[in-house]
Amino acid sequence: MKNYVGTKFIEAREMTRGEYNDYRGWKIPENENPADKGYLVKYSDGYESWSPKDVFEEAYKECNGMTFGIAVELLKKGFKVAREGWNGKGMYLFLAHGEDIQSCTGINEKCVDVICMKTAQDTVVFGWLASQTDMLAEDWVIVE
Repeated sequence: MKNYVGTKFIEAREMTRGEYNDYRGWKIPENENPADKGYLVKYSDGYESWSPKDVFEEAYKECNGMTFGIAVELLKKGFKVAREGWNGKGMYLFLAHGEDIQSCTGINEKCVDVICMKTAQDTVVFGWLASQTDMLAEDWVIVE
């Protein structure tokens, strides 16, 4: 077998197994405990399911206090991210796609994707580089 690691952006709220079955309008099977703790999970395509608490908490981390690795995966999915610990107001990172850079600069050669920073001074830094402190921090958040 191969090993896999997944990253998804979901919405979730705590809900017991019994509450989930009520939510769906289902009768809970006799061999299931309605008091089991868990979460209602809603995926980006609208699909909803229920996950036991331990399984959910092993797989998902709240979007406040994320690791740098999770923040990078979210950048790749089009989200803006920032560190709660940054001092400047309005600072965040975003991913600029190579084809967009190529079209707006008129460069004929292929451009690669780069992480950019919108600064507190309302300028953009192309090719932002993370410090070791940034890479090891666990205060990354999604910026709306």
